Amino acid sequence: MLIRTNNCALMGVTAVPVLVEVSVDNGIGFHLVGLPDSAVKESQQRIETALKIYNYKIPGRKVVVNLAPADIRKEGSAYDLTLAIGILAASEQIAGGELLEDYYILGELSLDGTLQPIRGALPIALEARKNKKKGVILPIQNAREAAIMDGIEIYGVSNIKEVIDFFDKNIPIEPTKIDISHEFSDSLRDYEFDFSDVKGQVNIKRAMEIAAAGGHNVILIGSPGSGKTMLAKRLPSILPPLCLEEALETTKIHSVAGKMSRYKSIVSTRPFRAPHHTISDVALVGGGSHPQPGEISLAHNGVLFLDELPEFKRQVLEVMRQPLEERCVTISRSKYTVEFPSSFMFIAAMNPCPCGNYNHPTIQCTCKSFEIMHYMNKISGPLMDRIDIHVEVVPVSHEELASKTTTEKSADIRKRVVAARKIQRDRFVGKDKLFCNAQMNSKMVRDFCIIDNAGQQILKNAMDRLGLSARAYDRILKVARTIADLDGSLNIEIGHLSEAINFRNLDRDNWGMR
Repeated sequence: MLIRTNNCALMGVTAVPVLVEVSVDNGIGFHLVGLPDSAVKESQQRIETALKIYNYKIPGRKVVVNLAPADIRKEGSAYDLTLAIGILAASEQIAGGELLEDYYILGELSLDGTLQPIRGALPIALEARKNKKKGVILPIQNAREAAIMDGIEIYGVSNIKEVIDFFDKNIPIEPTKIDISHEFSDSLRDYEFDFSDVKGQVNIKRAMEIAAAGGHNVILIGSPGSGKTMLAKRLPSILPPLCLEEALETTKIHSVAGKMSRYKSIVSTRPFRAPHHTISDVALVGGGSHPQPGEISLAHNGVLFLDELPEFKRQVLEVMRQPLEERCVTISRSKYTVEFPSSFMFIAAMNPCPCGNYNHPTIQCTCKSFEIMHYMNKISGPLMDRIDIHVEVVPVSHEELASKTTTEKSADIRKRVVAARKIQRDRFVGKDKLFCNAQMNSKMVRDFCIIDNAGQQILKNAMDRLGLSARAYDRILKVARTIADLDGSLNIEIGHLSEAINFRNLDRDNWGMR
């Protein structure tokens, strides 16, 4: 008897339908074809043991399982449940085989028949809805994640017996329902950190506000303990709340990477990723023999924070240059190409010199000029050019730390940021996937960042004095445009331009000069 049912293979952040055909006929042997990997091939032992728990078995006849299309590699253990139900229906141990083709069935089997969570539940549910299937049957741990897709029934199950009873005995499974609007709005501002915790550092808070308003990349340079990490962790709390479209896109990436909790249906706050400096280039940008999203894609629509920037391998930092410009990562293999989105704010932190005390207000630096220059040269010029705002973080004095004065909350800063982002959205109406000033290309900079002759002269002097590149010229104009938006100004004034230039005063040429 021939039975057909459905599963999916993951290609990047999308799901590709896989038709699972099971035939039980005269003969002997278990034959699994269709380019399965080792995890899929090992499913026979898991299925056989799990079925024995409920007094079922793999028939002692010829079982042929085909995973179509046969030229796409099938990976992972999510095919266990699909194969087990298909084998039972094809061997007529259960009824309802004619219904299997209307469902996507997926899950990893434990030896006692319980189900383990899978990756990619959200894109699989999206694909099932697109193909007009009746529902998706999957582990209960993934049910909330998949249920944010309306228009299709999501059935979360704990073990294989529930699925058998659903088809064989018509025992219903309660579909998982999520009020996505309620779930999304309830946790939009659920941030652990707040800018009200930060004492002093008024100029740094101003820089972070400008960065958030325009989506600009930032590097914080300062002595150990000056508050660089503390400030970076609070940046997501002043960014505009995710819209539903952004939240779904972010959730899809985390779903494919297997980062979703069973208690969480959607990523509703902007991600903050802070990988250790020992990370490899593949782990950062994504890839591998079977491409997976890296840290920069997991930070999509959020913040990527690299602490102790010079400690990262040079190769790791250099592979970030293209994603910072293109806001996506394209990974090519011999038979296919996958694309992972990576539109993130890049925040870096580093010491100003090997000993960490260069420009410290009270502690003497012990480094030589050439040691400081060598330390700064670990960061390439092209990468530094892609960072819009360079700002020095000075340690907070004891008086400021001990002060009882309340500081501004993140919610108050966020209101100004949201107002500035609204101005930018109105400016970029009709331009696809362009939401903030940092995303402007050179032509748009010329169109939207117009300055008068006095401003041009100030900018020329800064270019000559700091030795800035053409890319840095555009960065200054973008930052100045954001400062003007925060002030509600239609034009870029000299004050806006001067403040933007001050955020380039940590270019490498200025360091180590005594």
